[in-house]
Amino acid sequence: MRIRVSKKDISELEAELVVCFAFEDEKQPAGVRHAALRKALAAEMKAERFTGQPTDFVIWNTDGRFGSSRFAVIGLGPRRETPGEAIRLGAARAARAAARLSARTLALGLPQDSEGGAEAEVRAAIEGAVLGGYHFERHLTDKTRKIVKTRSLEVSIDDKGRGLSKASRLGQIGGRAVCLARDLVNEGPSRMNPTAFARAARAQAREAGLACKELLEPRLRKLGMNALLDVARGSKEAGRVVHLTYKPQRARARGKIVLVGKGVTFDSGGLNLKTADGMLTMKSDMAGAAAVLATMTTLGEIGCRAEVHALLGLVENMTGAAAYKPGDILDTHSGKTVEVTNTDAEGRLVMCDLLSYAASTLKPTRMVDVATLTGACVVALGTQASGIFSRHDDLAEGILAGGRQAGEKVWRLPLYDEYLSQLQTGPADLRSTGSRWGGAITAALFLGEFVPRDLPWLHLDIAGPAFAETEVPEARLGGTGAGVLTLMRWLESV
Repeated sequence: MRIRVSKKDISELEAELVVCFAFEDEKQPAGVRHAALRKALAAEMKAERFTGQPTDFVIWNTDGRFGSSRFAVIGLGPRRETPGEAIRLGAARAARAAARLSARTLALGLPQDSEGGAEAEVRAAIEGAVLGGYHFERHLTDKTRKIVKTRSLEVSIDDKGRGLSKASRLGQIGGRAVCLARDLVNEGPSRMNPTAFARAARAQAREAGLACKELLEPRLRKLGMNALLDVARGSKEAGRVVHLTYKPQRARARGKIVLVGKGVTFDSGGLNLKTADGMLTMKSDMAGAAAVLATMTTLGEIGCRAEVHALLGLVENMTGAAAYKPGDILDTHSGKTVEVTNTDAEGRLVMCDLLSYAASTLKPTRMVDVATLTGACVVALGTQASGIFSRHDDLAEGILAGGRQAGEKVWRLPLYDEYLSQLQTGPADLRSTGSRWGGAITAALFLGEFVPRDLPWLHLDIAGPAFAETEVPEARLGGTGAGVLTLMRWLESV
């Protein structure tokens, strides 16, 4: 998609569809300077009982007086504190509308929601348009099911800010990264198995200028990552770890950050087998690794000033003859032993070895793990919000701020040490699960037992928003790329 930013009024924009916006209870579209066009669109809004709600949409076919013959007004809902937050969703709806109308060229007239927010609006609009226009159609042979792709996007805003070009570039980088994560998640699980995921990671690393190292089973066994390998025992696919490294080229690195991604490319539940319906979306259990990989591809372009490492733990959780069993006692990289109480709680066994290895070998100054870890987090926060857990307030606030800027819902949940006792009974150092109550917390506490208390560490559970089972404006059914924009915004600020 060709993308450019201009200062033209929308009356001058030449596109098959030109979209402007109105906030809640506004009687006319915001940011339209041409009086006749503004009056005509306001009349259409009134006729259609347009109130500015996010579901409101008005289209007007003109008489040729303006640069385009087709205009639309999209509701943004109430004004929000974060510049660009509403625009991202509005732009996503605009991209959806363009596809429905077979418009190959799209223009957006931005309202400049708040003082000083032009750069944020431009970035959000481009992110939203890219994400709203996404459609995974790699395997579609029926051309009638493929959407019309937008070939060009023009974003218009009446602002003289010097940062608009940078904002446009960052919006494109973020949109592209999220689409990469979506592609990885949406691929069939037999096509995107651990071997294929590692191959994709190597290709992305070459393109992004990242160092890439793959740790295979003999090396992992020697390192003591036995829990990770035990999860993979029931599959023909051997477990593996991909280690990516980014180093800033010019400035001295501002610390060393490690990102850890859960990459269970398919989760059958193991011998604690999932239901048929529960298994249907389990190709998405590698969404954490997909988000981490996609984020890593952006670091050189956004100019991240920290040294960043990524560890992707890639396994399948299957039911083969060698599968690990409930009641098994596993050795871990840290030396601690774990009693398996449910083979469907496999993600924490993969992650505990990665966290322990990262802390002891890479010696990071901060560490963040990303995982579709628990259904309990979905029960707590629903399908559109991620939960974060951390004992380190500065790190938690940084991720929360990144989420707000990215338009992703992120909420901090507690780490109550009193709940740890649920995991400290039985014949091993730890049980892999606690009671059904507070399951997201006990899962995070389990991971925390493999991280030194003085190391700033945060766990990001994206189980809810990682895979959309109902369509939302910025994501069709399937992988959403949850977490990518939040991590990207945070890493821009370190």
